[in-house]
Amino acid sequence: MDFAPYQSSPPEHTRAFSPRVYSPATGNQYQHRTPSQVSPPPLQHPQPQRVWTGDGVGREGMVSEFDTSLGLRLDYEACLAYLALPPLGGILLLILERKSDYVRFHAWQSSLLFTALFVVHLLFSWSTFLSWVFFLGDLVLIGWLVLNAYRDADTLDRYEVPIIGPIASRILDDE
Repeated sequence: MDFAPYQSSPPEHTRAFSPRVYSPATGNQYQHRTPSQVSPPPLQHPQPQRVWTGDGVGREGMVSEFDTSLGLRLDYEACLAYLALPPLGGILLLILERKSDYVRFHAWQSSLLFTALFVVHLLFSWSTFLSWVFFLGDLVLIGWLVLNAYRDADTLDRYEVPIIGPIASRILDDE
């Protein structure tokens, strides 16, 4: 069976129909239920909405691990940490985003990583060739980190860059 959450057709089209059931409304006749009567429609929004109630009393204490302070989707905000003029975009997200630990982790990682890379750029600014090589490496690194931040947003997995990633996790855990 295919349990992928985002697919073009629901898996009920490839599965066998459910067994015939007795229907008291039609008498002793058995009717066949179609898959559209059994299953809900497929997801329309690609971002899952997991919601927890704070104390189990009601809906006033609801907390969602996918909510953000800025109102953007979680995966878009995490990508902005790397795309919005690093490290300034990460610093801006650290100031504005207060709800999502996922976005704050990527903002911390972006800020720390690209501040360190800025220092490396300054140290090797005497060489035009090395500056261009580092710049192209930065673009590849930004693309890789954006891809991982976008792809892992539905499971809230964190892709940690070596050395900088664990530091960002520790800072976030200490907040």
